[in-house]
Amino acid sequence: MYAITGITGKVGGAVARTLLAAGQPVRAVVRDADRARSWAERGCEVVTASMDDTTSLTAAFEGARGVFILPPSEFDPSPGFPEARVVIDAVHAALMSAQPGRVVCLSTIGAQATQTNLLTQRTLMEQALRDLPMPVTFLRPGWFLENAAWDVAPARDKGVISSFLQPLDKAVPMVATADVGRVAAQLLQQTSSRVRVVELEGPRRVTPNDIAATFARIVGHPVIAEVVGRDTWEALFRSQGMKDPLPRMRMLDGFNEGWIAFEGKEADIVKGDVELETVLRALVSQAD
Repeated sequence: MYAITGITGKVGGAVARTLLAAGQPVRAVVRDADRARSWAERGCEVVTASMDDTTSLTAAFEGARGVFILPPSEFDPSPGFPEARVVIDAVHAALMSAQPGRVVCLSTIGAQATQTNLLTQRTLMEQALRDLPMPVTFLRPGWFLENAAWDVAPARDKGVISSFLQPLDKAVPMVATADVGRVAAQLLQQTSSRVRVVELEGPRRVTPNDIAATFARIVGHPVIAEVVGRDTWEALFRSQGMKDPLPRMRMLDGFNEGWIAFEGKEADIVKGDVELETVLRALVSQAD
């Protein structure tokens, strides 16, 4: 039995679908059982647990051959990341108590960075889980291609997408959530006796200009990418409701300045199969 957290999301759902296709039993770990009805209909065992509750997580992980940890994303964290730390403590304690066969934890590109930024939440998770007695794999994917969902409407309606990634011709490691879920499922089924890091990106690196050009092919009219000036970010993010934009700003700085990057050798980076155009076509279709 493989226990999957985050199964109602894109990555967790892709993990579960891959395991089910391989004939493996899946336990859906969800906060709300009603949201997992479709997974129950597919034959999954459904258990309820909160990612910040050790007791319910322990019960959800007990007897599992492998556990997939998808930490909840906090996009406007409080100083010191207390929200993430509560989850980290609960997950760590539950895994220590339940003793599953192995763990795969979704981390991120740049988790090794020493500069504090939004992705530091994943750094803290990696640091905490490294002392577990069972094999642990940290999967570090690049920038999610599905982040372009925010660009669908402006590309379609105005022919312009705004880019916080800059310069516009700089290629960034990006990957589809389908590839992330597929690789995570494969890692769950592999035998390992140590802590390991697996870095993952798509078939090729992507520039903001590539995203604009691909949108243009899909929507049938010119689309250009425009830089969002660094000096406007704080006011913009605060106007959108953020209390502390600095972690997000520093994450974007990390991509643009190059200190959020893969840690390992290029030859060791796993490459996914899903192309940029495949993801963007799906996003445009869903928005219609």
